[in-house]
Amino acid sequence: MNQRKIKPIIGISIGDLNGISVEVVMKSLSDNRTYKSVTPLIYAHGKALSFYKKQLDLENFNFAQIRSLDEIQHKRINVINVTEECPEIVPGAETQEAGKFAFEALKLAVSDLKDGKIQALVTAPVNKNTINSEELPFVGHTEYITNEVGSTDSLMLMVSEQLRVGLVTGHIPLSKVSETITKERIIKKANLLLNSLKNDFGIDKPKIAVLGLNPHAGEDGLLGKEEEEIIKPAIKELKDQNKMVFGPYPADGFFGMAHQTKFDGILAMYHDQGLIPFKSISFSTGVNFTAGLPVIRTSPDHGTAYNIAGKNLAEEGSMRAAIFLAIDIINQHQPQEDED
Repeated sequence: MNQRKIKPIIGISIGDLNGISVEVVMKSLSDNRTYKSVTPLIYAHGKALSFYKKQLDLENFNFAQIRSLDEIQHKRINVINVTEECPEIVPGAETQEAGKFAFEALKLAVSDLKDGKIQALVTAPVNKNTINSEELPFVGHTEYITNEVGSTDSLMLMVSEQLRVGLVTGHIPLSKVSETITKERIIKKANLLLNSLKNDFGIDKPKIAVLGLNPHAGEDGLLGKEEEEIIKPAIKELKDQNKMVFGPYPADGFFGMAHQTKFDGILAMYHDQGLIPFKSISFSTGVNFTAGLPVIRTSPDHGTAYNIAGKNLAEEGSMRAAIFLAIDIINQHQPQEDED
């Protein structure tokens, strides 16, 4: 018997207790096939899970309450309290207390991720407004985790069985997109996408499409200069390095004619350009993966959905897909040996 055959630990930061985060986590893990090859560790509070177990009538959801990772049980769902007291849970309410708790869960989970105590992190949805403040600027999981692990850059990569869409710019106002896009930034993001497709998804010779910024990809400069002055030169430089990078393509026609099926990945210029088609095609099973980091982080592609919180209406497909993608990437990085 191999004493070192211990299942990897996947951490799950619980997100906003008043949204659907707890519900989708519990529903995803109620079927033990979800974590057959890994051990789940939920960063939350036992009282919160007990509250929703009763509220949602999830009688088949059981967990082990642990005080530290030294007590982890590898054949069970584990829960560690991130604060001594559990805040009041009011499904559907937007509260600062829930935001503070969500951040404490994220902070502890990221600390353990950095220290190698967990092998991947799945982040449940948070409300940025309840976390962000002058003392704690917070614009999103991607930016926070990228900074915490000491990386200078990362790629927000939306993943489903149908497509993978990376973003040149992320959580910034639309008015700032044009001034943020540079040739160097496009090249850097394209390389992050290409490297992720190779290292995280096992694609030996990835082929990616780059979308234009302006309508009709600028119409040869008639509708905007960014394609001619920035995007095309970036693509040329990447092609000169023998990388399979093509474009720029007008975004509407590209997705309208299903050209995404011809590529391993797509690089969009800004958030909604990539996210609208992605969520239209893959909303129930889409995953947000932070590529380019020395750690593995995934998340469902939806938000807190306060309007259905606590009503047993939330679909767990995206959360389950986020857990499975984390497992797949762990296995891609460290192929599992046959059991003795």
